[in-house]
Amino acid sequence: MAKALGLDADGIQKMMRKRDYMSDMGGQLALGIMGNLVGQLTYFYTDKVGLAVGGVGIAMLIAKVLDAFTDIIFGHVIDRMKGGKEKYYKWLIYMGIPAAVVTVLLFTVPGSIGNLPALIYVSITNILFTAVIYTIISTPYAAIMVIRTDSQVERNNMGVFRAVGNYGAGMIIAIATIPVTNALGGTQSAWIKYGAVLALVILLLLLLSWNNLRKARFAGETGSENQEEAEEETGSFIDALGMLMRNKYWVIVLLFNLITQITNSLTGSAGTYYCKWIFGDDNLVAVLGAAGMIATVIGFVLSSKIINKIGVRNTIYFGLLGAAAMAGIRCFAPANFKLFMVTSLIGSFVQIPLMCLYGVLLAMAVDYNEWKYGKRLLAISSGAIGFGSKVGGGLGTVLLTGLLTIGGYDATLAAATDSMRASILALGNYVPLIINLLMFAIFTQFDLEKKMPQIHTDLEARRKGN
Repeated sequence: MAKALGLDADGIQKMMRKRDYMSDMGGQLALGIMGNLVGQLTYFYTDKVGLAVGGVGIAMLIAKVLDAFTDIIFGHVIDRMKGGKEKYYKWLIYMGIPAAVVTVLLFTVPGSIGNLPALIYVSITNILFTAVIYTIISTPYAAIMVIRTDSQVERNNMGVFRAVGNYGAGMIIAIATIPVTNALGGTQSAWIKYGAVLALVILLLLLLSWNNLRKARFAGETGSENQEEAEEETGSFIDALGMLMRNKYWVIVLLFNLITQITNSLTGSAGTYYCKWIFGDDNLVAVLGAAGMIATVIGFVLSSKIINKIGVRNTIYFGLLGAAAMAGIRCFAPANFKLFMVTSLIGSFVQIPLMCLYGVLLAMAVDYNEWKYGKRLLAISSGAIGFGSKVGGGLGTVLLTGLLTIGGYDATLAAATDSMRASILALGNYVPLIINLLMFAIFTQFDLEKKMPQIHTDLEARRKGN
């Protein structure tokens, strides 16, 4: 018989065991692979399929815009849906096989049918992959952190584990994609084989996460079986969205995810162009990714200590200003590979603790919803994560393809022109500098952390009828 978990330091019943953290991280790893894989598609479409960079940018933007709005819409659907806790995790098994199938379809672009039909194919497959399948899985999955446990300690731990899974997915894709596909021949067929392997990994991780959650106990449950609970009456979609838009903290979380994802999207996609045209070898992407593992491990080991020592708000400042500083330094010697690698490693390190706080910030905004309006709006609030991330990813793609188009990007050239180099340098250095400083300015308005003790006291009294 499993040993009782007991209470945390705040007197809250603990719900999470090691296997629960690992399973939860596995689900996030699957979602991270899906999300980061999309970041590699622009390079695949332009340099392996031969599609026009401007057309690819438009096709990807259409998918991202639809994707962003489906997060909030589906979040509202989940909030109004019956089914207790199961409604948040059943999609892991429902969407597992579709996710695997469409992962492969992303790479089976029929280039022989012409540029426009191929771009239509790109739009359709990306919409299915991101706006439908990814949304249906990720939106309720983000909400699980709030319902799984009431312990802030366990939520923080889940945040760290999920960040490890998400960042680990990014590292896997960054390190493996170019070397593996090149080793397989570097052709479109090689990318299809690579996609098939990733599809199987995604399916397995989603199934394992679902299997653990279906047997788990959630916050407030006293027995081994899920208990019936009152479903929250959320009102109409317009009413729910109106409440969220009046919650400045939810809006800041939305902007936080949007703007940081622009940087992540640029880093994931522009890095390959940077290595190929500035340093002359796209295989250096794997070298940077492998070296980045050192910064990643150190960052995650120290994340809890940093967050507990300086607090949530200062951890965000630390990450944003640190990343901006590293981008600024690269501007002075953009073609120096050693400097690029060092600043990239430091930039990655300072942002690791920040990445662990996405779910924590969301939980704060959800608690504020309940305190301010008497409604948690859990799933639609979780749409802030998906909405911001996906619009940010779309804007990142627009910036990428837009600047490449302005620079006259031509994948058939043996060497980059001056305008091509200028656009790639802007993507790797100047844009991240500006974006991180902008996010810092926005986040100065997030003063919710110091208000949370009183909010929790008020909510507890309200729930007890006092």
